Amino acid sequence: MITSYEDVRDAVLHLPKADQARLLSVVAQEVTDAYPGIEFQPDVCGGSARLIRTRLPVWLLESLRRQGASDATLLAAYPTINAEDLANAWAYARAHREEMDREIAANGDES
Repeated sequence: MITSYEDVRDAVLHLPKADQARLLSVVAQEVTDAYPGIEFQPDVCGGSARLIRTRLPVWLLESLRRQGASDATLLAAYPTINAEDLANAWAYARAHREEMDREIAANGDES
């Protein structure tokens, strides 16, 4: 049974390195609400969450996905993004479902 910080630390140190990295990623997102590859700027895309280095808001990609677009279709349509960008977008969209619903509706792009 895990009852202290030391117990958690010891359990984590016995995990395979890949699982330690995954756990670190989850903890970092929960603690900082940070999403790699996602940024916000008030003067870009109306301040909506967007893929870094682009003007592609996450809500647009999520809307297209809800309408049936596959990752392959999106990557072909937007050649400046890659699979990691989409994974980052999907992680953000999953964690911010209400925000996605609101922004999709506000932009008249409901699926």
